[in-house]
Amino acid sequence: MPSGENKALIYRLYMKKIILIAISFGLAALSVRFAAAQTENYPGKPVRLIVPFPPGGSVDLVARLITPKLSESLGQQIVIDNRSGASGNIAAELVARAAPDGYTLMVHTIPLVANTFLYGRVPYDVLNDFAPVSLLSSSPSLLAVHPSLPARSVRELLALAKSRPGALNYASAGVGTNPHIAGELLWNAGAQRHGQGDCCVA
Repeated sequence: MPSGENKALIYRLYMKKIILIAISFGLAALSVRFAAAQTENYPGKPVRLIVPFPPGGSVDLVARLITPKLSESLGQQIVIDNRSGASGNIAAELVARAAPDGYTLMVHTIPLVANTFLYGRVPYDVLNDFAPVSLLSSSPSLLAVHPSLPARSVRELLALAKSRPGALNYASAGVGTNPHIAGELLWNAGAQRHGQGDCCVA
C-alpha cells in the first residue's frame, strides 16, 4: 500500500489531471465555436472522433470525457471510433486520408510524432496532414518495480542496472508510446537493458 505521503502525491497528480481536462473542455469548445463560425452550417451531420488505441486506455478515457461537452457545444453527435494498431499509425493514416471538412477528428499522443522517427516510413506527414486544435490533458508516468528488486529510488535502480548489465527488463504499452519513450530516456541516463516487451494494463 502507498504511504500517506505517496497517497497525497498521487491525489495531487490526479487533481492536476482533472483540472487540465476541465480546462481543455473550455479550449475545445472555443475552438469548435470558432470553426463553426467560419462555416455557417457546420456541423450538419455527426462528427467522427478517431481514437488510435483500444477502449479503456488513457487516450480513450480522455476522448470519452470530452465528447459529451463537445457534442453539446456543437449540437451534433460525436461518434468515437477506436482504430488501434501499429502504435497509432493505422488511425493516423485514416485521418490523414479523410476529407479535410472537420467531420473526422483524432485524439492522439506522443506516438503521432515519435513514430516518424521510429519507423522507416509512416503513411502520413505529421506536419502537413493534421491541424492541431487543443491540448486536452497531461498525465504523469509512474516507474514501478517488483517488491523483490533491491531498488527504492531511480538512483538505486540505475545503479542496480549498471551492476547487472543486460539482466533487467522493462515493459511498455508498445513502440513509440509514452512508457516506451520514458523507458528509453531512463536507459539513456546510464542503465543497460535486456529487451523491451509490450505489457497489458488491467
